[in-house]
Amino acid sequence: MRVIAQQESKAGKWQIAVGVLLLLWLSGCSQPVVNGSSSQQSFNQGEQSQNTEGKKVVLTTFTVLADMVRNVAGDKVNVESLTKIGAEIHGYEPTPSDLVRAQQADLIMDNGFGLERWAKKFYSNLKDIPHVTLSKGIDPILISEDAYAGKPNPHAWMSPQNALVYVENIRQALVELDPKHAPTYNANAKVYSSKIQNLDQKLRQEISALPSNQRYMVTCEGAFSYLTQDYALKEVYIWAVNSERQATPKQVEKVINTVKTNNIPVIFCESTVSNKAQKEVAKASGAKFGGVFYVDSLSQTDGPVPSYLDLMEYNTKTLIKGFK
Repeated sequence: MRVIAQQESKAGKWQIAVGVLLLLWLSGCSQPVVNGSSSQQSFNQGEQSQNTEGKKVVLTTFTVLADMVRNVAGDKVNVESLTKIGAEIHGYEPTPSDLVRAQQADLIMDNGFGLERWAKKFYSNLKDIPHVTLSKGIDPILISEDAYAGKPNPHAWMSPQNALVYVENIRQALVELDPKHAPTYNANAKVYSSKIQNLDQKLRQEISALPSNQRYMVTCEGAFSYLTQDYALKEVYIWAVNSERQATPKQVEKVINTVKTNNIPVIFCESTVSNKAQKEVAKASGAKFGGVFYVDSLSQTDGPVPSYLDLMEYNTKTLIKGFK
């Protein structure tokens, strides 16, 4: 097993990664994987288990995708999430152990649309590991401001209609990877797609009941563009995409003025970022802070959003409850 180290920025970190991989190869280590059972819902907490069942190993870039893949794969594939629950995905910095795990995978599934800004360098350090982008075929909503203006908003999975595209891309990828179990993947994808369609109808009905003056989603990150487009909501946010520098005084002032002008009674933030700036907006505007939405990460199994379907329902309930 050999990984090619790039001679770019942060070269030291990648050289360490190469060294780790080579040491593991020289020591004849076993291939580490995580049990992919959907009932166990293990989203990689840094521990690996040995693949003794001969199953294919699929690595996703974050937990939401891992849940989607598990619903299609069933018990035929071991599915891992590269990032842990609660991780901020945009600016994530892969570790040497991430490279080790990725090199052992049969396939990597990512979101694309620029969500994983680190992906290009990460893939360049892997040898012969294919990857599939699950947002393929979706028309992106372009970001209109900040440093990311003109680039795709990466949070396409926040639309149930787009989630159906993700499921189909997952199905096709699994069938190609493991054609022996194609009937299982086809059947599971059909069932899961039906659940997403039912969810879409439920959310559409619940959100449509909001009065016209309450059809706002005020958040920290502009992660809800696809959802607000689907359900005729208006989106207000502090920053367009999570980055190293967030919540400038100008951004905060803009949201305060928007909230005041439109008499928006409640605002929210996301679970993977600090809500400090949004609470400042609430204090200055007179709006209440209604809690957190989940976008880039699921919760633990015993938490409020252990699955993608739970995430979408939880966010909708939180939104509607906030206006009461």
